[in-house]
Parts: sequence; structure tokens; C-alpha cells
Amino acid sequence: MKFSLILATIRRTFELDRLLESLSVQTHRDFELLVVGDSPHTPDYVAEYGSKLTIRYLGGAKGHSKALNWGLRQATGDVVAFPDDDCWYPPDLLARVDEQLRRHPEWSAVTGRSVTAEGEPSSGRWHRRAGYVSRINVWQRGVTITMFLRRSTVLGCVFDESLGVGAGTVWGAGEETDFLLQVLAKGGRIYYDPSLMVYHPEWGKGPYTPAVCDKARSYGRGVGRVLRKHHYRLPVVGYHLLRPLGGSILSWAALRPDKARYHWSIFSGRTAGWWHDEPPLTPCRELTPE
Repeated sequence: MKFSLILATIRRTFELDRLLESLSVQTHRDFELLVVGDSPHTPDYVAEYGSKLTIRYLGGAKGHSKALNWGLRQATGDVVAFPDDDCWYPPDLLARVDEQLRRHPEWSAVTGRSVTAEGEPSSGRWHRRAGYVSRINVWQRGVTITMFLRRSTVLGCVFDESLGVGAGTVWGAGEETDFLLQVLAKGGRIYYDPSLMVYHPEWGKGPYTPAVCDKARSYGRGVGRVLRKHHYRLPVVGYHLLRPLGGSILSWAALRPDKARYHWSIFSGRTAGWWHDEPPLTPCRELTPE
């Protein structure tokens, strides 16, 4: 199978080098890298790695979701994936995904989990057991960098451009969950395998600076918006809202005011996102260039 890896990059250097090096040693070689970014250094990286990778620079796009949508329009692979510029792949990752999708033609996609270089969970909490992704467990079974989807399945699905980093809104996350929920709504079958791992640093375990709390609040707003947009029932909403509130209370009890403020930022962000009035859910549509 051919993979289309859609990379939305910003002004990173060391991290981008690390990702590109990890791609250059993949045991599965049938893939293209589609780079979207407005950094002045991006064309230099494309030229440098052009002898090692099939790589195309698509220009810039404002916002993570918009960049991924632009990449989807240009993709030619059988499978699409969305690495971040600060993640990196194990050498056999694409080979393992290829094997699983060939063995299970009924699967629309496979997802894995994000871990640090030391193998600890990053970018969220992940289920330990493998199984199908559903509306209830999607939050613990997929994030942008761990999603590998058949392109034939996702044609017509788009990343919500009001969600995510750089969107110009207060909704700093949630675009990947919204995208997976669109695939599920179409009847897609997504399988989660925790042994499929993508490396990514963890930022949510301190130090809990004001900037980190602001980021947590923005990400929380995105989660709350997705909960409302997809009409989740109150018990599910309550779980996602009250869990960080409980974390804040426990942190205050443990005399950790910095950590308590971090959890409160998540709670207040999710609450604000969920209360925000949203238009009706937009179904998957045909992808056409703007």
C-alpha cells in the first residue's frame, strides 16, 4: 500500500529533522510526504531530504486543520496519516500498519497511541486493550499523529477548520476527534491497537506555567465544542467535564496549587466549549479545491 503522510509544520528545526530522519529509515518505502507550512526554512528541508524521501512542498496554509485539508486534496496514497513536526516514527511503523490493513480489508482505519521516548503515555490517556473505536472511547483511542485511514474511506470528510492550533478561534483542539467521529458516522470501522506507537513529547505533566494552563484551557474548549457538536448525552459530557474538576480538587488537597490551576483550566475550557451554541453537524462532503 502507498501512504500519503500529510505534515503541517511550523517554525521547528531540530524536531523536524528528527521526524524526517525517522521517515528516511522506514522499512516500508512506498509513501509520499506532503508538507504544508509557511516557515521560511521549510523549502530547505524539502530540498535536503529530497534524495531520501518522496516529498512535495504544497505551500502554506493558516491553521492545522486547514493545512491537513489541503494535504488531503493532494494525496495520492491508499492510506493517509498526519504526523506532527515534533513527533517521530519507529522504523517499522508503516510496515506494521500496511500489514494490518492488508490482513483486515474490513477496517477503514487503524489507530495507535502516542508515547514519549521513554515509552510513557503522551498527548492523552490511552486504553491498554485493543478493540474497535466507538463514539464513547474515541477520546482514548486516537489522536492526529496515530491515525492511519484508507483514503477511499475518508473522501468527503474534512477537518473542521474552526478547530485546532492556528484556526484563529478559541477552540485549540478536537479536530482529530471530530474527524474520526465523521468516519464512524459514515459506518466506518476503526480498530485501535496500542502496540502501534508514535513518539511525541508530553507537555501536560509540568511545570504548570501560565502558558501551559492557557494551552490546556484552549484545548479544553475544543473538546467541549466537539462534545456539543456531536450531541453527546449528558452522562458522557459530565464525565469529561467533572474528571478535570476532580483532579483540581485532589491537587489542592495535595497542596499542589500549580497542578490544581492546570486541571481547573481544562475544566473551565471544556465547560465553556460545551456551553457554546453550535450550528447543526455538517456531514462529510466531497473534497474539492478551493
